[in-house]
Amino acid sequence: MKNTFSVIALLLFNLTTQAQKVFSTQYANQADVKVYVVDYPNQADLKVYKVKYNNQAGKNDGLWFFTEYDNQADKKIYFAEYANQADVKIYFVEYENQAGWNDNSKKAFFY
Repeated sequence: MKNTFSVIALLLFNLTTQAQKVFSTQYANQADVKVYVVDYPNQADLKVYKVKYNNQAGKNDGLWFFTEYDNQADKKIYFAEYANQADVKIYFVEYENQAGWNDNSKKAFFY
């Protein structure tokens, strides 16, 4: 019984920590991840699609929901002014099916 509870707790933890609910901070030191928006999709580590509703947020697949408050977010991000200041380079896409990772080595920043 105890092992079953541990497995369920671990699964629930994984499900909630992978959701892509993000909050944009004003300062770099408030953020978990610094991102930079690139001009072209082939320059990006992650192609991002902004969803309209909280329940549409993805699980580390580029479907982001921007929260109103930082305590509602799974990750706090800061939009860096220069590419060399960023942990992850992103590109905003027009369609949901275009979202996803170009560089899987950067996925760890959003777990």
